[in-house]
Amino acid sequence: MALTPDDLAAMVEEELDQAQALSWEELRRITPWGDSYIALTPTGEEVEVERNYLWSEEGQAVQIEVSVRRPGERDPGAFGKVTARPVSEA
Repeated sequence: MALTPDDLAAMVEEELDQAQALSWEELRRITPWGDSYIALTPTGEEVEVERNYLWSEEGQAVQIEVSVRRPGERDPGAFGKVTARPVSEA
């Protein structure tokens, strides 16, 4: 089965969902940070996943960026980002 843009986008969304499940304290401890690794899509295709956790809004938020590409390619096949902020205590 061929790797499609939808496969790559689904992997980005899955990574972003996992990152957003982290607590603010967990995010604070790992920021700034980034890594990349080789993974398999649900169809068994190899892809490179790159994750970056960057301070934003003068340290009041963390920008989480994820890109997924075919191994060895420079341009991401799919890219996504979200900004995480601490949960206000009411």
